[in-house]
Amino acid sequence: MNFQLVILLCVLLCACSGYEAKNVFKSDIDLVTDQFITRTREDVKELVVKLYKRNPNQLRKIPGMTVKGRLAQLTVHRYELQFAELDYKQDVAAMNLAFDPDFRGDRVFALVVGLGSMLRQAYEYQPEVFLPDQLDAEVFLASAHNVEVLLWKLKNARKPNGRHYLITHEYQGVVDNLSFERLFGEIIVLQEMMAGIAGDSSNRAVTGAVHVVSKVFIPLPI
Repeated sequence: MNFQLVILLCVLLCACSGYEAKNVFKSDIDLVTDQFITRTREDVKELVVKLYKRNPNQLRKIPGMTVKGRLAQLTVHRYELQFAELDYKQDVAAMNLAFDPDFRGDRVFALVVGLGSMLRQAYEYQPEVFLPDQLDAEVFLASAHNVEVLLWKLKNARKPNGRHYLITHEYQGVVDNLSFERLFGEIIVLQEMMAGIAGDSSNRAVTGAVHVVSKVFIPLPI
C-alpha cells in the first residue's frame, strides 16, 4: 500500500476544510492521524445507533436512557471512557462484559465503551496529535485484531440458552444485515493503515505478530 499517497489525499481533504493556526505544529502524518481519529469516533457513534436499533431491550435496562443520551456520554468524555455502571472498566475488560452471561447491565453500552476506549488507547487517548507525539504500530495491529475478534464474537458467541448476546447480522436464523460487516471492516482497515503509517514514520518494521489464530481479545501493548 502506498502510504505516501494516502497521506497526500488526507492532507488535501484537510486543506479543503480550512487551515488552522495550530496546524503549524503538525506534520502531514499528524493531520492524517487526526482524520483517522475523527473517523473512528464517528464509526463508534454509528455503531451505537445501529446496535440500539436492533437491541432496544438493552437501552431499557437504564430507566429514562435514550440513544442521544448514550451518544452524549461518549462525546462529553474526550479522553478515557469510564462509567460507574461498568465498574469503570474500559477496552478489553468492557468488551468482555458484553459477552459475560452473568452481566446484567447494558451489553450495547459495554461493547461500545470497550471498543471506543480501546481505539482511544491506540491513539494514546488524544483527540488530536502534534509533532512530538509518537504512535506505536504494534498497538494498532493489536487493536485491529481485537476488532476482528469482536466481529467474530457478535456472530458466534451465544448465551447458555443458545441466543446471541446481541442481535447484529442475524435475526431468527436469517442473515439479513451486512451493514455491521462494512462498519467493522472500515474500523479494521483504519487501524491497519495507521499501523503502516506509524511504522513508516518511525522507521520500525511492523511484524504483524498479533495476527494469531485466536478468538480472544488481547491487551494492547504498553
